[in-house]
Amino acid sequence: MKVLIVEDDQKTAALLTHALSQEGFVVTHATDGERGLREALTDSYDAMVTDIMLPKRDGLSLVGAMRKEGCTTPVIMLSARGEVEQRVEGLNAGADDYLAKPFAMSELVARLRSLLRRNAGLRPAVLTLNDLAYDLTTRETRRGGKRIELSSRESLLLECLMRAEGRVVSRRDIIEAVWEYDFDPGSNLVDVYVRRLREKIDRGHSTPLIQTVRGLGYALRLQP
Repeated sequence: MKVLIVEDDQKTAALLTHALSQEGFVVTHATDGERGLREALTDSYDAMVTDIMLPKRDGLSLVGAMRKEGCTTPVIMLSARGEVEQRVEGLNAGADDYLAKPFAMSELVARLRSLLRRNAGLRPAVLTLNDLAYDLTTRETRRGGKRIELSSRESLLLECLMRAEGRVVSRRDIIEAVWEYDFDPGSNLVDVYVRRLREKIDRGHSTPLIQTVRGLGYALRLQP
């Protein structure tokens, strides 16, 4: 299970990363709200744990923006304050659960597993757009019922674009989601892989799905 932690305090983030990794979770850490939002919208996570007080974008704004964009990743919100009003504010923003600091790590893990069980049956096993289908479990890709063979990176790229639900995904966000390292402005790696994927997905079809948005990035959608 993949979990996104959005926490600017390095000590807290290190403790969360260690504890969740020990429990078998694959953990990604974002240090501010803007980076957390990009991660949530461009990669696939089973759950997210976020602080409220964050630089660049606070946790309430982060979760609100996620929900506005249609991202349904379950969220546990953390805060040093535990007043009822703030808990209600967090839940109204779109969080699924709330924990006041300090908290027991065992309780966080238990609440996280509860959220995952609750949402297990709600997440689609297959992503679709028009006649294109991508199986999240097997990574099998079909268009018009015909199977398309993709490499591991091509599959991750397609999943990244399909999860964005028609939104434009920047080259920076693509390379962070698919290759998981910092973006080199001089690299044409993304363009090369998009070209390969386009050859396999769109070639021979009257309706192109992979759109280039000049100066911004790429989108998977019916209309440019």
